[in-house]
Amino acid sequence: MTTPKPTPDPYRSHSFEELCGLATAYRDDLFAGQVVLITGAAGGIGTAMSVLFGRLGATIVATGRTQESLDRLAHDLATIQVPCHTITMTVRDPDEVRDTFEAVYAQHGRVDHVVNNAGGQFSAPALDITPKGFHAVVETNLHGTWFMMQEAARQWVAAERGGNIVNISTIQGRASVGIPHTAAARAGGVALTRSLAVEWAPYDIRVNSIAVGVIASEGLRHYPDTAKASFGHNPMRHLGDVWDVAQGAVYLAGPTGAFVTGTHLEITGGEHIWGEYWPLGKPDYFRNADD
Repeated sequence: MTTPKPTPDPYRSHSFEELCGLATAYRDDLFAGQVVLITGAAGGIGTAMSVLFGRLGATIVATGRTQESLDRLAHDLATIQVPCHTITMTVRDPDEVRDTFEAVYAQHGRVDHVVNNAGGQFSAPALDITPKGFHAVVETNLHGTWFMMQEAARQWVAAERGGNIVNISTIQGRASVGIPHTAAARAGGVALTRSLAVEWAPYDIRVNSIAVGVIASEGLRHYPDTAKASFGHNPMRHLGDVWDVAQGAVYLAGPTGAFVTGTHLEITGGEHIWGEYWPLGKPDYFRNADD
């Protein structure tokens, strides 16, 4: 009798050690001498981007709200000889954002790329979301992204040098039932991306965003089983990977993206053209007979 193969864990993300060994098409010195500031750097996608930019020669400035997680990231990056400067801050506070850039320029003298990865959300019926909950999501995902973009651009314009911004975002152009606060904030962020890409083009500042589909992570385990049925609902029929997003950010930041600005890059497995996402589960009203 044939022993059945174990089913791969769909929610398992890469360990740090695995990220260090994953293949990439980019050359090792692509970002040598450059400084990449990543918000929310200690999370799953943030760690993957920190590893990849670092492997390609960049100095990483990792920001986040918890020093312990940032220290762990810096320790791990040191094992592969990637310099990492950590700063505890929240993107929701424009004063902390300004202080962060001043600290980075004081220590490194430059910032070449800003990756706005910090974000947060929770799923809930729209009728149950409190003003405080709505504000918290919008302040992090929209206001925080704006504060970071504006301060980065101010520094670049004052120094008369260009720069690059990559905003980590979500799929646009469809309903996001169960996360309306996220939908509102991220739509605003994409509108900012497109508007600022035009306004700041004379300063040689490029601004792009990435639509992230459902990415394998431990956090997905906490969603209700009724929601999990929609996680892999895309033409490729599986979840995405943090490495997919990291390589997309490198594409936009590197020479490969030199003629790309104002773009919303879809890293979704095609979910933006065929797919459904129901973080609270699919209501009976929307079910077909064969669902």
